[in-house]
Amino acid sequence: MTRDDTRADYGRIDFEGLPNTRDLGGLVGAGGRRVRRGLLLRSGTLYFATSADRRRLIEDYHLRTVVDLRGEDELAEYPDHMERMPGVRYVHADALRDAVAGISQNAEARERLEAARTSTDDPALFMETVYPHILLGESGVAAYRSLMRCVLETTDGAVLWHCHFGRDRCGMGSMLVEAALGVDPGAIEEDYLATNRFNPDPADERTDANPRFIRAAVGALDREFGGVMGYVREALGLGEAEVSELRGRYLE
Repeated sequence: MTRDDTRADYGRIDFEGLPNTRDLGGLVGAGGRRVRRGLLLRSGTLYFATSADRRRLIEDYHLRTVVDLRGEDELAEYPDHMERMPGVRYVHADALRDAVAGISQNAEARERLEAARTSTDDPALFMETVYPHILLGESGVAAYRSLMRCVLETTDGAVLWHCHFGRDRCGMGSMLVEAALGVDPGAIEEDYLATNRFNPDPADERTDANPRFIRAAVGALDREFGGVMGYVREALGLGEAEVSELRGRYLE
């Protein structure tokens, strides 16, 4: 599909130290209504934010909530320094804690995972194997349930969610928020892939955002829950009233 030119540069915000912080505002959701600007932000770690970036998040975007989808080791190495943003709620929701462990609980799955990890013929196979488990593992379900609750509970100002660079765990979180708002699957996939445009590191087939990865995740949700919205409702616990509340608040 053709990119919507009203959402310039895929919603990227020109922060000094945050290359992949993007505003979901402008995406077309349910009933042709657009996502309100300045309220739903996807990002990488805030560790690299400059003082000017933090000031803009608070003063221009009225940031109220940060949802950190990383693991404890990442938090220790690259903390968000929330003490520099007083008054902003911080929620730690580790989406990957048991994802690989969950794959490894039976011998056949363990063998597939190891073959994918060591594949030289298909460097992207490992992440394609892991992506469904980001969502289906117990920690993933708990993390994305927390994310959706935070989006519901933040009634004024912006919510920002992130992993390290804003690609995999953040990408899946963004997919879920966008799906709940009724964004077209093609636009969701395009928004996910746009992360590659803002990565300053050399291209890497093993880790770059890849349509195979998001399609593997969506395929798993199709099989387990009848679709992404089935997962949002059944696994994450959002009822019709809450989906309507989300759309009423974040669509215009």
